[in-house]
Amino acid sequence: MKVGERSMKWYDIDVNAKKWTKEAGEIIRNSFQNELLIHTKSAPDDLVTNMDKEIEQFFIKKINETYPEHQILGEEGFGNEIEELKGTVWIIDPIDGTMNFVHQQRNFAISVAVYEDGVGKIGLIYDVVLDELYHSIKGNGAFLNEEKLPKLKSTKVAEAVIGMNVTWVTENKRINPTILAPLAKAVRGTRSYGSAALEMAYVATGRIDAYITLRLSPWDFAAGLIIVEELGGYVTTLKGEPLNLLAQNSVFVSKPGLHEEIMNDYLYKYKG
Repeated sequence: MKVGERSMKWYDIDVNAKKWTKEAGEIIRNSFQNELLIHTKSAPDDLVTNMDKEIEQFFIKKINETYPEHQILGEEGFGNEIEELKGTVWIIDPIDGTMNFVHQQRNFAISVAVYEDGVGKIGLIYDVVLDELYHSIKGNGAFLNEEKLPKLKSTKVAEAVIGMNVTWVTENKRINPTILAPLAKAVRGTRSYGSAALEMAYVATGRIDAYITLRLSPWDFAAGLIIVEELGGYVTTLKGEPLNLLAQNSVFVSKPGLHEEIMNDYLYKYKG
């Protein structure tokens, strides 16, 4: 396949991915007046609804009909069993922020990413309620709806607002709270939105300067990884290592400059 043909391939996939994402958003909005069927998964705060399942199945049907050779990794398990990112793989979270969806009917997103042989090619994060679509094709910049986003600028801890759940500065099973507590005190402010995809999108737009969490699955960060890196931001584990797209990870998303300062001054104690 020639260079021009490869570019056209990704353009065509991007057009379809956006179309399906908007259609899925409309399905979700139309469901707001209906009674949800809510179940818990691993814990009382790990929720899944009939809409999570319906939206994932919607994407799988569209992808299988249009691109039968592609594979799908989805949160609700209706896709393929994938052991390696070989070929073209879609990574989908039908509703990222299900607890917000259930309790607030806002602050949740559809996250769709397309990878080829482990390299991110297309990232989409759709805030369904606000009708805000964050999107990127690798090498072509990143956008919020039709507005091109500028490259991320360096900032310092003292001037930063970071996304971080209070869980990580209180007693928990994943990190010594004394590691992140000094950072929480040193930054200008902290926020927690309850949707990893949206918090990564907010780093991309500069609404927040960094996002830190201790456990995300690939469908939580796959699209955001593409968008943030396209703008010159950093997406790593809390140890500064590349994310594993087939496993759960700690995740540190940040503007340049700020990433190095936090790694050197605060996260050096983190052993994983």
